[in-house]
Amino acid sequence: MEIFEVVKDKLGFDSKRYSTLLLVCAIALPVSFMILIMYQNPSFDLSGGLAKAEKSGNVPIINAGKTNFKNDSSPPAFIPDGRLRKRHLPPGFGNGTSSKNNSWPHANETDEKQLNRTLAPGFRKESGSRNDSFGNGTSSKNNSLPHTSGPNEKQLNRTLAPGFRKESSSRKDSFGNGASSKYNSSPNAGRPDEKQDNGTSAPEFLKESDSRNDSSQSTRMPDDKLLDGLLAPGFDERSCLSRYRSSLFRKTSPHKPSSYLLSKLRRYEDLHKRCGPHTKPYNKAFKRLKYSHGSSGGCNYLVWIPVNGLGNRLISLASTFLYALLTDRVLLVELGNDMSDLFCEPFPNSSWMLPKNFPREVEFRSPDKRHARGYGNQLKNGIINESMESLPSYTFLNLDHSHYDLDRLSFYCNQNPTLLRKVPWLFLISDQYFAPSFFLTPTFKKEVQRMFPEKETVFHHLGRYLFHPSNEAWGLIIRFYQAYLAKADERIGLQIRVFNTKTTTVQTVLDELLKCTQKEKLLPQVDPQSPVATPSKNQRSKAILVTSLYTEFFENISSTYWAKPTVTGEVIGVYQPSHEEIQHFGDNMHNMKAWAEMYLLSLSDVLVTSAWSTFGYVAQGLGGLKPWVLYKIEQGNTRNPSCVRDLSMEPCFHFPPTYDCRTKTKMNAGSLFPYLKYCEDLDWGVKLVGDHQELQL
Repeated sequence: MEIFEVVKDKLGFDSKRYSTLLLVCAIALPVSFMILIMYQNPSFDLSGGLAKAEKSGNVPIINAGKTNFKNDSSPPAFIPDGRLRKRHLPPGFGNGTSSKNNSWPHANETDEKQLNRTLAPGFRKESGSRNDSFGNGTSSKNNSLPHTSGPNEKQLNRTLAPGFRKESSSRKDSFGNGASSKYNSSPNAGRPDEKQDNGTSAPEFLKESDSRNDSSQSTRMPDDKLLDGLLAPGFDERSCLSRYRSSLFRKTSPHKPSSYLLSKLRRYEDLHKRCGPHTKPYNKAFKRLKYSHGSSGGCNYLVWIPVNGLGNRLISLASTFLYALLTDRVLLVELGNDMSDLFCEPFPNSSWMLPKNFPREVEFRSPDKRHARGYGNQLKNGIINESMESLPSYTFLNLDHSHYDLDRLSFYCNQNPTLLRKVPWLFLISDQYFAPSFFLTPTFKKEVQRMFPEKETVFHHLGRYLFHPSNEAWGLIIRFYQAYLAKADERIGLQIRVFNTKTTTVQTVLDELLKCTQKEKLLPQVDPQSPVATPSKNQRSKAILVTSLYTEFFENISSTYWAKPTVTGEVIGVYQPSHEEIQHFGDNMHNMKAWAEMYLLSLSDVLVTSAWSTFGYVAQGLGGLKPWVLYKIEQGNTRNPSCVRDLSMEPCFHFPPTYDCRTKTKMNAGSLFPYLKYCEDLDWGVKLVGDHQELQL
């Protein structure tokens, strides 16, 4: 007690203060104990306001560690890694609806495929019923693409963006005139909106796709959209949807452009920006055209004039661009009314279109006037010579296949190349793929070999650089591809041309085509003994794309695969975008359809083309495909075998130079170099091939 009294005195306590402290402790301990019990027992209502909020569902109900996000439009506080990418929520999140099932996918509804494949879970519902639409007795011209019960492994890993899988609505000809696509049907999985139809939705679908196990989808767009540096960045993607999205629809090319070619393209782009239409150098050179002589003001120009069909135009335009690269000229194109809005502008921050106000004094539509002002004729008549102080402001290079050959002889022999370089304006007319001639000319040979160490890739690289479908053309291409070709395990392109129906019947060409495809095992045989194919877990599908002016080829092939199953059990779909019956010249919509079909053919895995056809040349070059070439039937005479594998993806130069300018004797261009061979489809034509490849496969 004495000790306590001493301590109490030291602490300054008196009896009154000590009593108060004991009273406070006596009250605080029971209250604390009651609060602890209330928190542990959810039946206690802590406050009226909290109870009301809980009843209305505006706050989570805390119950044994669970949170029920009822009427909550926000996502949960946690989302598994990879499910929420770039502000795109998985299905069921962020929709502002009251849904017990949508707030979070249940474990039993989200399987491994949904988490690790390229498709979002919501797209799994699209599988539909892919019954054998060739054996169900229905006939539907307004069909779409047949389905299986669900996408298999290959379908999940296609090059298309995931969102495109959803579109399979049946439609008529996406080119505008009743698509030939019999006997095939598909469920309507919901049509995409207008933006999706026109190919504008690819990037968004890429963002939505979580492809942790399939890097080809999540990384391909940034890596491949510039085509290994072939394309320049910085374009407005909305102005040309196809430029940076074409890589989503085709396999990555194994052929890489050389660093020297890329540097040449970048330098050319700078030149075109500096000297293109409506720049100061262009305006100065433009004024000089009204006079017979004059300088260019520092920039020289090469104007391409179209002639003949679209296939001829594209292969000649690619050759003309190569000539512009080799001679540092600015390429301008006169597309006319029948090629309007087929292509995007290929060069950044400038236009390649010849302005509409071009001087009428330059008459390039009249062959006679072109020949009179032709370079060869001017050399022959002394209108152009080395002694002249001031050269004519323009001249013509008539390189088309015609009776006039003075320009071709002067050009291929490279007569007075220094003189030609001094002429400010060159107007070039050609329907030929004359790019191989630069490998024969000493002036250009070394340079062009540096640009293309792989000789057979000239058109492959230049075509993919120059020719980007306009938004209108891209819409035709993508709508047809998504509806009919996208889900097939293999796409087979058949490009069939009948040159003269009076001398060669359609049936004869069809017979030769079927001989080719059966012998080379490009198409499966049908089983005449069995009405239905044997069910298979790994059933494959093939889509056959037929491009022809006529419907007979499509109708025969589709009827064959509708009547009987294949011996392999594969499901075959046959599709034809259009059938114009005759080739129209001067028709813009006809050329639009032709361009779309060339591009669709280039997306094939396997390609069969017709001999002599520049239509097929464009498709194989863009796609990097070495096709099987169907021999041309001459005067009713067929060949055995009916087709042959082409030597390379390059177009054939139908009428190469046959005159050796140095020795002044006849030469055989196809035997001069190992990389230049005679074409399989045209005995006197030549084409570029690989240096060390096997010529017979």
